[in-house]
Amino acid sequence: MIRHTVVFRLKHAKGSAAEASFLSAADVLATIPGVTKFEKLRQVSKKNGYAFGFSMEFDGEAAYQGYNDHPEHTRFVKERWIPEVEEFLEIDYERL
Repeated sequence: MIRHTVVFRLKHAKGSAAEASFLSAADVLATIPGVTKFEKLRQVSKKNGYAFGFSMEFDGEAAYQGYNDHPEHTRFVKERWIPEVEEFLEIDYERL
């Protein structure tokens, strides 16, 4: 099992229509084959400046690679993520 997580801050104003549009558009990621337990999260800690997080799981490396290469993922990254995300931190986990 691989758990893919990313925390991020958008370029958009908090509570703006652009912020809502980005978060809504991210729902496409949950439809990609191999993605399980997809979550969109609001970051609440005062210990960092990130605002949101995405978390999802994959049964293994093949499913994770399939997600990374999937046209819907690459389109989302190109058309939404790169132009709209200010800063992010990606962490991928495997169980010990």
